[in-house]
Amino acid sequence: MEMTEMTGVSLKRGSLAVEDNDSLTPAEEAKRQKVSEGWLTKGQDGIDNNSPPSCENVPGLPEVVSAGKREKHSIAPQEEEGEEEDGLSEEGEEEGEAESFADMMKHGLTELDVGITKFVSSHQGFSGILKERYSDFVVHEIGKDGRISHLDDLSIPVDEEDPSEDVFTVLTAEEKQRLEELQLFKNKETSVAIEVVEDTKEKRTVIHQAIKSLFPGLETKTEDREGKKYIVAYHAAGKKALANPRKHSWPKSRGSYCHFVLYKENKDTMDAINVLSKYLRVKPNIFSYMGTKDKRAITVQEIAVLKITAQRLAHLNKCLMNFKLGNFSYQKNPLKLGELQGNHFTVVLRNITGTDDQVEQAMNSLKEIGFINYYGMQRFGTTAVPTYQVGRAILQNSWAEVMDLILKPRSGAEKGYLVKCREEWAKTKDPAAALRKLPVKRCVEGQLLRGLSKYGMKNIVSAFGIIPRNNRLMYIHSYQSYVWNNMVSKRIEEYGLTPVPGDLVLKGATATYIEEEDVNNYSIHDVVMPLPGFDVIYPKHKISDAYREMLTADNLDIDNMRHKIRDYSLSGAYRKIIIRPQNVSWEVVAYDDPKIPLFNTDVDNLEGKPPPVFASEGKYRALKMDFSLPPSTYATMAIREVLKMDTSIKNQTQLNTTWLR
Repeated sequence: MEMTEMTGVSLKRGSLAVEDNDSLTPAEEAKRQKVSEGWLTKGQDGIDNNSPPSCENVPGLPEVVSAGKREKHSIAPQEEEGEEEDGLSEEGEEEGEAESFADMMKHGLTELDVGITKFVSSHQGFSGILKERYSDFVVHEIGKDGRISHLDDLSIPVDEEDPSEDVFTVLTAEEKQRLEELQLFKNKETSVAIEVVEDTKEKRTVIHQAIKSLFPGLETKTEDREGKKYIVAYHAAGKKALANPRKHSWPKSRGSYCHFVLYKENKDTMDAINVLSKYLRVKPNIFSYMGTKDKRAITVQEIAVLKITAQRLAHLNKCLMNFKLGNFSYQKNPLKLGELQGNHFTVVLRNITGTDDQVEQAMNSLKEIGFINYYGMQRFGTTAVPTYQVGRAILQNSWAEVMDLILKPRSGAEKGYLVKCREEWAKTKDPAAALRKLPVKRCVEGQLLRGLSKYGMKNIVSAFGIIPRNNRLMYIHSYQSYVWNNMVSKRIEEYGLTPVPGDLVLKGATATYIEEEDVNNYSIHDVVMPLPGFDVIYPKHKISDAYREMLTADNLDIDNMRHKIRDYSLSGAYRKIIIRPQNVSWEVVAYDDPKIPLFNTDVDNLEGKPPPVFASEGKYRALKMDFSLPPSTYATMAIREVLKMDTSIKNQTQLNTTWLR
């Protein structure tokens, strides 16, 4: 086994900004076991791989700089089609936009900045373009039973209790709007009356069913008014009824939760659930899932929803573009975060330059050795102020610095209104004035400014506390990740890819030291290293001193990681240093047209599309790779090991800007 340093890369390396394996939310992390990243281990520590939501919206790299036109898809509901897309709409703008973005990203982070410096394999790197099309990157969730989730059945479970399909068409658009306004308390009406045209008992029954099923929280009754029949809708139990679907309308013999497989493209999991809840007219909190999937990919995962019928869910397939729901079943229990065993990835790297021998060597190394389990670049933010710096200031109890780091002007890619907000803050230190510059108030900057307006500049702790807990914790988790990346690089530099006495391994959830006499009983795949905290132990060799030196340099006491504020006390966790992907397979294919898909998605298979047929020779070559990863590991880092390239947006943007010229 050989280990190599990061070296320079070809100026033709392709655009690489990828989805990563999902993880538990930081809220779940508080309840975690201290086992992190073991293959197929239940209840793992998972640290969210996304930075706290900022008002900035940095375009995803593939849309800005890929060599070919990106594939555009519309997933949003029809009334949201006017939303600004991250990509470019005019072909002639691509070069200028790419140069502009590259210029802004000169101030961004590189892998070296966050401790990502080593490779485990000795093969020569090669070029490839990732995500030239969204369909080049597909993620399938691996459930707690070890099965890979697929959308392969759109049928609805037969249930005599379900109303007829007429419930979806019996109400007019105007009636639906009035009922929705009543349901959401958007007007002063206490009821809505709908005249029954062509009055029959069957027609009245369908209208009753339509209102009760499509507008949870509303009850109905029939009234005679001047010789005409009306169905009158009214509130059943006040505002709480919307959050709690009506209990008496659900058959006792049926499980309370409808589980289904969700296929989605270019939406993260929470955005998708918000769209579904909007169309179903329910609160998003009645949905549950095992892990979040990021935006820029096609993803397939299991979702559960409380007391919504498969019939209603299936009807959404007629309304939503590039969402698909299927594989319906009724179950007694919801899904829980962290119950998944991982994700299976299907990835295409287009226009590769590596020889067949180089590809074979790279993929065999990934299969047999694996990759360093670094936290990927998404963990640390995209601007000149990395999230780990904010986390470090929180742990230091330096609240003025926390405020300054989040709000001060910075170089890099940001929306114009956020730049103006920062300039106003720097000039006046008036939170209300700076807040007025923000059209979007729900981002971290807006929330902090709102907190400062409420609590004053002398109570930054309370002002910062307005930011949702999960987002606050992301900052300190980013610092932990920064330390871990640096320490694992030092560990590999010092001792290579073999276990040594003093390394840590897990026995169950407990970390123990490798003793001299036991060293041959372990492989590098058993070795873990700690994320710093008050409830972990450190290796018994030089790397222990390196941890202490790094935290001391950051004015932190490694022996006292408890914080005055309980939320910010770090218990720590353990993370495997090398991950070996499972179910690894690959093939090199030739193609001429950059726009053709190189494999079928679940929806393609449902629609009966034949799989692509490849010629023996073509203008371009692509590497199609499949592999499975456990939760909270980064697909970016696996692909980095294959291509031997820096995955930072800064580096990739600059490389691709050069290529576009």
